[in-house]
Amino acid sequence: METSVTIIGIVIAVIVAIPIYFSARSSAANKSKILNIKKKFNPTYPEDFDLTESQSNKTLTIDQKNRKFILMNFNPNQQESIYLDLKSVSSCKLVLTTEGPSDTIVKIDFEFLEKETSKKVTIPFYDFDDDRIKQISAYQDHQFAKKWHKIIQDSISR
Repeated sequence: METSVTIIGIVIAVIVAIPIYFSARSSAANKSKILNIKKKFNPTYPEDFDLTESQSNKTLTIDQKNRKFILMNFNPNQQESIYLDLKSVSSCKLVLTTEGPSDTIVKIDFEFLEKETSKKVTIPFYDFDDDRIKQISAYQDHQFAKKWHKIIQDSISR
């Protein structure tokens, strides 16, 4: 009886430990990727990016003091990181592209207007074609984009 209870306990411990191990390993790899990207754009002081948030394979980080912004997209189809110096832009707008009579969101972009040239710089944030969960993720990403739009706009207006 004691041997069977011990074996069952070990099996349960292994079943619980394996997902925790892989989750911690994945989290450490993502943190390392994010730090490397921050170092790429600010090699001497990557810790200056004081606000960093992640959701749905996207990580946004901002250096509010020096007004620098990075959007990192870890989408398996298209991994990219986009850097923008907010000192050179006058405004930020959230652009939603909808489709059909139900106003289904198919694309969300950040649109920045440069101060000197009045040129529009568009940074893609959400694309329906890259979304695995479809509309559920679109809603969450839209809320996340609205939150970050306010953060970016506050940083630009300083």
